[in-house]
Amino acid sequence: MGLIALMAADLGINPQQYRCWAMSQFHYALGNNPQNRSYVVGFGNNPPQRPHHRSSSCPMIPAPCGWDEQTNTGPNPHVLYGALVGGPDQSDVYVDDRKDYVKNEVACDYNAAFQSGIAG
Repeated sequence: MGLIALMAADLGINPQQYRCWAMSQFHYALGNNPQNRSYVVGFGNNPPQRPHHRSSSCPMIPAPCGWDEQTNTGPNPHVLYGALVGGPDQSDVYVDDRKDYVKNEVACDYNAAFQSGIAG
């Protein structure tokens, strides 16, 4: 939504209000939130360490990668720097658990909008 607000502001639609709101959304994702934690892997205070992402949760080749790695409770062996996880629920509750793909998936749709919005 932050990217859409920035695009609307660039078109002259409530520019100050929409830019301010967009920045608040980006700041929230980066750690200015009730949990005081970043939702961007490898960045900020207490970032996610267990994103739901196959490549980052698998050990180095030639080690096998299967369901045991998906259910492992430790941090992912590979840090997926800059990836935005799904984030907290509507009550600002977030658990860094790769099995919870709703809150921990690093999907292309919101990562593309997040990275584009941050880039300006």
